[in-house]
Amino acid sequence: MRDPADLELMINRFNRLVKELLQGEVRRNCFEPWEVDLLLDLQECRLTRSRRDEALRRYQRAVQHQIERGQIPPIRLSQFIGHRARKAAALAAQSLAAQSPAAQSPAADDPSSLHP
Repeated sequence: MRDPADLELMINRFNRLVKELLQGEVRRNCFEPWEVDLLLDLQECRLTRSRRDEALRRYQRAVQHQIERGQIPPIRLSQFIGHRARKAAALAAQSLAAQSPAAQSPAADDPSSLHP
């Protein structure tokens, strides 16, 4: 685990970068390697402005929790977005399966019930 002062500095730098991104302008020219990685990852995600801002806010909360737990380096933005997309797809599939008439009908599992 890193020094608590280093973790606090990392959280502050991360929050500052996310704030600048949400405001639409990064005002500095000196970056840590992990900040450059985040900027490149964000660019590769190709999100619309509204989706990007929402994703950044959620990502910010997730990374803050990770850093507070000493999990360094934090999850990449693209991994975070992919994980959330897979989780949402799984929940949607479960919801559809629960709403499906075949899933609710006990006779659907019995092949003999298909033929009168």
